[in-house]
Amino acid sequence: MLSRALTLQSMARLDNISDMILQELTRDGRFSNLELARRVGLSPSACLRRVQELERDNIIKGYRARVNRDALGRGFVAYVTVGLSQHSRAAQDAFERAIDAAEQVRECHSVAGSVEYLLRVEVADLSDYKAFRADILGALPQVTSIRSYVVMDSPKDEVR
Repeated sequence: MLSRALTLQSMARLDNISDMILQELTRDGRFSNLELARRVGLSPSACLRRVQELERDNIIKGYRARVNRDALGRGFVAYVTVGLSQHSRAAQDAFERAIDAAEQVRECHSVAGSVEYLLRVEVADLSDYKAFRADILGALPQVTSIRSYVVMDSPKDEVR
């Protein structure tokens, strides 16, 4: 309950300037404080205080590099829904451990609806995806359904 209260308190403090800081850092987390301050219309010291407060309040959880998946040999991307045969904690834990070990899976989300999980899978090509689907995902005893959605283009992708 305390965590929810802190989150609501943090949300109440977000104003237009903090929102602009978040937008700029989402675009490029490597801006110098001086450049970020210029972009959002603050003095460097005020901007630094705001960023530190956003980090302290866990609104900014970290910074990431955007990578070129093609250059890494992971240009084939598919979103995959997975249904499990059992809805027990043991089945979910076993599935999540197996997925955690699969380097092809870049994201795993437990979801509500007709399936239990949504995965983002990145591999080199269709052949590699077929091998992942058959040899890794299809080999898990608790998996009963797999549905693949191959990404053809990403006109909007905030993590790209």
